[in-house]
Amino acid sequence: MAEPKTVRTEQGVDEFLAAVADPKRRDDAVAALALIRDATGAEPTMWGTAIVGFGVYHYRYATGTEGDWPAVGLSPRKQALTLYISAGFDAYPGLLERLGPHRTGKSCLYLKRLADVDQEVLRELVKAGYEHLNGKTVISERV
Repeated sequence: MAEPKTVRTEQGVDEFLAAVADPKRRDDAVAALALIRDATGAEPTMWGTAIVGFGVYHYRYATGTEGDWPAVGLSPRKQALTLYISAGFDAYPGLLERLGPHRTGKSCLYLKRLADVDQEVLRELVKAGYEHLNGKTVISERV
């Protein structure tokens, strides 16, 4: 069985964020880091080369593939500030409606500007997603 490509690393979170080229994206990432740290009570760690993660959960697929992944994470991507809410968004439609301008993927929340969204709603969403998965094992039928 292949090892997961994205795993927890010893890379420094502050150094990673300081190296973000776009100053607005960097400022948003630093502010999001503080918001997530406050909402979760967890300290950030690097996952791979570009994801700042908070907490961890273990996943296991029907294929036998398994690994660890952050319960919540963020990455200052070129196109958007990306927040990873590993629990997904199905349980939080009311929060998404109140959040402000955003796009979502299965478990990704894409924000153009952090200041454009409701910070308290974002904090609620992050906290709910974190509490849903942190420290748990998820067994999926996914193949």
